[in-house]
Amino acid sequence: MEDKELYCEIVGDGEPLVMLHGFTGTRQTWESLKPFFNGYQLILFDLPGHGRSQGYSLTSMKACCKQLREQLIEMNIKKFHLVGYSMGGRTAIHFANEFPDMVQSLILESASPGLFSKLEQIQRQQNDELLANYILQYGIVQFVNYWQDISLFLSQKELSEEKQQQIRNERLSHQPDGLVHSLRSMGTGAQPSFWNELEQMRMKVLLVVGEKDSKFVNINKNMTEKFPNAELTVCKNVGHAVHVENPQIFGKIVEEFLNRNPIAT
Repeated sequence: MEDKELYCEIVGDGEPLVMLHGFTGTRQTWESLKPFFNGYQLILFDLPGHGRSQGYSLTSMKACCKQLREQLIEMNIKKFHLVGYSMGGRTAIHFANEFPDMVQSLILESASPGLFSKLEQIQRQQNDELLANYILQYGIVQFVNYWQDISLFLSQKELSEEKQQQIRNERLSHQPDGLVHSLRSMGTGAQPSFWNELEQMRMKVLLVVGEKDSKFVNINKNMTEKFPNAELTVCKNVGHAVHVENPQIFGKIVEEFLNRNPIAT
């Protein structure tokens, strides 16, 4: 596999459903969602620096989206539903803005279109660089110990020990260099802001957030007002990773949305 190629797993048949994971995740984060999408062809990518995708030559989110497009066209997939969680959601917004004709519908879980101001971007770049240096200095185990305890993932402490260990194992499966590459090329600080572009994106949009993740509830309420065709679902008793904390409710919400927005034949 070439350095820039992104590994993907293809499951099932039907309308294509492209799914993009978050930072420290892999395509396997969607494993528990597969039963909800029996009638779809799932195209599960590992994003640069994650899972089986090194992608070190993809040094920006724009380059990543261009590569995603090239690989999808090679697969003869020209129109699809696009799902993105957190970092994958930011990537999905970038992709939908860049290549809107390919996206039938856009499903964003705990995502944002980036930061409002240049100052916020600079501050976030500095924070992302500090985190990158922390990973390089202390290694993957100490980083994962730190990462699983940040406030964003507090609600995951309520999951079963087995589920928490599964999430931890997925995070531990990464290489330090891969996560550092991701932070520097596709972190929130490195990403352009798309707040002013949302109103031009006319595809149907589903926004999903967990009620315990108040920061992203507020961000997504603002996004709902910007998108021309968006609906927002706030899921009870869960936080940032809705699909992990309650795959049943996430799967049901997305399945119903997809059924209402089929690809025209």
